[in-house]
Amino acid sequence: MRRLALYLLVLLVSVAPSPLAYGAEADGDLAKIKELELEQVRERISDLKKSMDARAADRDRLTAELQDAEIEISEKRIRLRDIERERRYTAKRKAQLDAEMVASAAALDEESTELAAQVRAAYMSGSHEKMKMLLNQDDPATLGRLVSYYAYLNQYRAGNIETVSARIRELAQLQSRVAAEAARLADIGSRRYTELTKVNTAQERRQQLLARLNNRIADEGTEIDRLAAQEKDLARLISELTSILSDYPISSEDPFSEHRGRLTWPVAGTLLHDFGQPRVGGKLKWNGVVLAAPRGHEVRSVYHGRVVFADWLAGMGLLVIVDHGEGYMTLYGYNETILKNTGDWVAPGDVIATVGDSGGQAQAGLYFEMRHGTAPVNPRRWVTRRPGG
Repeated sequence: MRRLALYLLVLLVSVAPSPLAYGAEADGDLAKIKELELEQVRERISDLKKSMDARAADRDRLTAELQDAEIEISEKRIRLRDIERERRYTAKRKAQLDAEMVASAAALDEESTELAAQVRAAYMSGSHEKMKMLLNQDDPATLGRLVSYYAYLNQYRAGNIETVSARIRELAQLQSRVAAEAARLADIGSRRYTELTKVNTAQERRQQLLARLNNRIADEGTEIDRLAAQEKDLARLISELTSILSDYPISSEDPFSEHRGRLTWPVAGTLLHDFGQPRVGGKLKWNGVVLAAPRGHEVRSVYHGRVVFADWLAGMGLLVIVDHGEGYMTLYGYNETILKNTGDWVAPGDVIATVGDSGGQAQAGLYFEMRHGTAPVNPRRWVTRRPGG
């Protein structure tokens, strides 16, 4: 939610169309909105954020601590993702340099062998070759040709010597660069180990918080109340977003509503909980589906749209909400990391997050929900295609 105010500021002052050429160009009049009106929007978002944070903190201090722990884990995971990307690039670069060094060493061996053969031949013929030609009193034309031949031969030998010298310099430079890449890889490995240690520490803290939270719920029998409060928070967030974004609709020549039944699931997984299935003794129902999937797997947007929320929410964990226009939104919860920011435009198949167990979940998976306005709709009637199918 802390990114939501920034998103609206960018949205109001920007007239640039989506980089994906999605929809019509933003209304130029948005750039002329008075500062007073813009401030009113900021205040609405700020008030919403403060009130939701205050209510969550008053209701459950442990949940607030869980939020901090899971956000910390997410940040560390993103850092590890960057380090891994750097490691792969550096390893690839070192492999290229290793191959260049092998090729350069082979070329040096070849040039050195050829030069050695020339030196040996010169030694065997003796250094008095030219003097013998002069004393033999050969025909001047023949003598001239032989003198030219020896001049060319000496130039060729000198060229070979320079080539060998250049190869030696090139090999030395390559060895230096390989050593630098090896040192960089070692540094990356050290940083990766440090980040992994921090992740493990944060994970241990999260497990301790979850144990305390579950023990308290078991003692007080408040599971239904907690889930109901979280559902109310999500409904309030959706309602407020719908109200605020109604002044800035998404329009498209290819509307979301025309793709019912033809969308692709955001991740390949096993269905754990289905839409409309009862929760906690039947007093609550699932408003979306839960797909069990390996931790860290990529979560992809099902269609064009703009990210209107990318933050932590009680019960949902790290949550991404994408607005697709016509009042339709898709929600992606329980993520381990969020890879898009509020205000980003996305296309079908764009990676927006990675699978996790945030929000206090017992196992890794993705919570996926669809809304039309504030009402949940069954995503299984819209999303039918498996990823990669």
